[in-house]
Amino acid sequence: MPRRLPPLNALRVFEAAARLESFSAAANELCVTHGAVSRQVGQLEAWFGHDLFERRGRRVVLTTPGRVYLSEISAVLDRIELATNEQLRITRQQIIRVNAPTTFALRWLLPQLSNFQLANPAVEVRLTTSDEAIERLRGECDVAIRGSEQKAAGYVVNEFLSEVRLPVCSPKVLESHPIRNVSDLKHHTLLHTATYPGLWAEWLAACGNPRLAARNSQQLDHFYLTLQAAIDGLGIAMGPTALVALDVEEGRLVFPFDGPALPAWRYCSYVHTARVEDPAINIFLTWLRELGQRFSRTV
Repeated sequence: MPRRLPPLNALRVFEAAARLESFSAAANELCVTHGAVSRQVGQLEAWFGHDLFERRGRRVVLTTPGRVYLSEISAVLDRIELATNEQLRITRQQIIRVNAPTTFALRWLLPQLSNFQLANPAVEVRLTTSDEAIERLRGECDVAIRGSEQKAAGYVVNEFLSEVRLPVCSPKVLESHPIRNVSDLKHHTLLHTATYPGLWAEWLAACGNPRLAARNSQQLDHFYLTLQAAIDGLGIAMGPTALVALDVEEGRLVFPFDGPALPAWRYCSYVHTARVEDPAINIFLTWLRELGQRFSRTV
């Protein structure tokens, strides 16, 4: 007897719409129109003879049968994805899709990635950058990295790197005005990032010098620009220790103070439970943990 299966494309569309609780978000994930999602869901509902969603204006909410069906087919689709990836692994080079924040990717991951590729030539890492919520990335990456722990149902989370923030600058900045104590900052330019406006005020307060006025200040809109400005000698930045560690090792940056240190990010990896047994992913995660031990620092 032939299997009694619903339209499989409609099944895929339903799972995305149900998981994201939005026809529009499902359309974006699947690269189709909102109307195409609505038609496919309608086709599946007609096949069953009952509604899977309640339409509430622009919102959609799963019915009780819809919730039950989602819980069953999600596990099945996860197994299909895992089996498909295993077949692809057998026939070609293994590909790991990694998504990470932009500054982390530029300042920490990319400079180290060549070492991973040399040690694991059969594994190709394809890197993308974003700060998107983990659950919104499902299907778009195999490993996600974020700078703070997020609630992500169905994902295995592992912390692999911690860092603190300290003032950091180019050695040439200190040539004209050496820094012996905090008050010497009045001769320098302090670099600020628009998305972290209070770092310097917080650090100066921790030093007991909340009213200290620097010679000048300069604000940049992205943190990776602030770090590059510090390397280029424009001033002194509040640098996350892990993201500037290689620059310090190679002499492009120095820490003029040993403390006080401000808490910064604790980086975590996220892997969907359907992929936790993937050998290539586990090779990459092991490499992340070992590298993180080298660069981690806490307050």
